[in-house]
Amino acid sequence: MAGSVPDPVRFETAGAPVIRGESVGRGPAVVLCHGLSAARGYVVHGSKVLPRQGYRLITYDARGHGRSDPAPDGYTYEALASDLGRVIDLEVPEGPLVLGGHSMGCHTVLSWALANPDRVSALILAGPVFTGSEDEADLSRWDARADALERGGPAEFARVSLENIQGDEKTIATVERIARARTELHEHPEAVADALRQVPRSKPFESIEQLTALKMPALVVASHDEIDPGHPYAVAESYAEMLPEGELVSETKGDSPLSWQGGRLSRVIVQFLARNGIEGVAG
Repeated sequence: MAGSVPDPVRFETAGAPVIRGESVGRGPAVVLCHGLSAARGYVVHGSKVLPRQGYRLITYDARGHGRSDPAPDGYTYEALASDLGRVIDLEVPEGPLVLGGHSMGCHTVLSWALANPDRVSALILAGPVFTGSEDEADLSRWDARADALERGGPAEFARVSLENIQGDEKTIATVERIARARTELHEHPEAVADALRQVPRSKPFESIEQLTALKMPALVVASHDEIDPGHPYAVAESYAEMLPEGELVSETKGDSPLSWQGGRLSRVIVQFLARNGIEGVAG
């Protein structure tokens, strides 16, 4: 289970919110950042494939999420990238590392990578959504989710999050269960509501054309729109085309999104890293 993790370690520096996370395994460092309203276990959904294949997996709860502290200075990509930098400084102060994330986490790592390209050996980018322009209808949906979380807690948040999701009864029930379960992990739901309103109004960078500056291998994980309309396939496709070493992967149309399948996604990541010369350590 994504929530079944040991007590987190503290990534703490003066003058910033305490960030809590974990580091598992040994080998090349892979730092994964979760999406908005999720928590650290939800990039690969608790899978331990990466540590078992000889990689050091570092995950953490973003500011205000999970067991990390709320942030009085707000929830912007500038702040999220700064938090990522603090985690990197404490855990991987030297040498190259792999950065990855889903949705908000995807944009957080891109923001940091654009400022520190020489530190990044590869990128894992799942569910990108930022296109450079604001969508008022999309912002309204995030506001509605924030209102729902404040009004009715995880159950109401999950119900509102189902809007625009297509699929059979089993798929809808699964999405609702996951949305509710991950929202129940937050110690400060009021902070998550603040993030739901603020992060979508923040820019991780000015334009996706800036991605042409990132020359490292980049795996872009897309989802088909029927089940995951919040992460449009066309946006992931445009990221893969813009990145000089971009590689697009997705589930077979009609299957559950690859980014929802932690073990399978982890194996895809391991294969991608190995193809690009980033091998896990033996034993």
